[in-house]
Amino acid sequence: MNAIVSPIDRAHEELVRLVRKGDCVLFLGAGVHAPPPKTSPYSYPPEIRPLLGGDLAEQLADECGYRDQLPNENVRDLQRVSLCHEKTPGLGRARLIASLNKYLITGKKPSPLLKMLAALPFRIIVTTNYDRLMESALRQQDKEPTVVIYDTDPDKPTRDVADDPTEAQPLLFKMHGDLEQKDSIVITDEDYITFVQRMADKETTYPIPLSIRFRMKQWRTLFVGYSLRDYNLRLLFRTLRWRLDPANFPCSFSIDLHPDPLILKVWQNERQVITFLSQDLWTFVPSLYREIHGKEYSDV
Repeated sequence: MNAIVSPIDRAHEELVRLVRKGDCVLFLGAGVHAPPPKTSPYSYPPEIRPLLGGDLAEQLADECGYRDQLPNENVRDLQRVSLCHEKTPGLGRARLIASLNKYLITGKKPSPLLKMLAALPFRIIVTTNYDRLMESALRQQDKEPTVVIYDTDPDKPTRDVADDPTEAQPLLFKMHGDLEQKDSIVITDEDYITFVQRMADKETTYPIPLSIRFRMKQWRTLFVGYSLRDYNLRLLFRTLRWRLDPANFPCSFSIDLHPDPLILKVWQNERQVITFLSQDLWTFVPSLYREIHGKEYSDV
């Protein structure tokens, strides 16, 4: 008697097959920098980890006196806190970017998790992270990424690339900017509003490179380091699909140990646009690495 394969197991098998072929878009969020659980064989010391959203917001809140200016508001709301930081007299945008460099760049190193992902045959990687840790991890794997950064100029499109990306030269698109290009950063409430407005631009000034949009219509997307309970991610996902026929848009995968039941109901069960794989990242990524490379990851 043949064993019954569950839909989730079948989805996992399909994901492994696509990653092995290189026909999968990797979409990285800040959660990829989360520390490993205590039971993990891997380590990622706090002094070399970028701060995650809520912790970053609290640090910025301390710098701009957010609790005094807005005593009844959530100090872990990064968009709101960063806007306050930017608009506080004596601070401004330059100080905000300097603080982001301090908490996200200075002394920070790629985790074993990021190195494992960099060692997999992804040809297109999209990230909303501002740091350069993925670039570093890719170069440690002797890969040379072509880095494309979101262009905030409304009169021209984000730069595209002429050649198809390869495993050795993947395309890395930094959708919310890069700290080396200060004007590119999307972090405050107002930045996000402007970014979403740009998603309705005409083709000649569209902010997402055509090559990425073309591949996202053909390939599955793997979301790593995100929670779809995040309103901004759901909005981003919707805007990426605005100009596409839903019938022709491949179902995506999202790694989320505890997906929100309402989000699961809407996005997986009803709309069938995302399949959730309920695993911790520090379990899923080493397992994916092992299935692709046929061996355990070693950082030696």
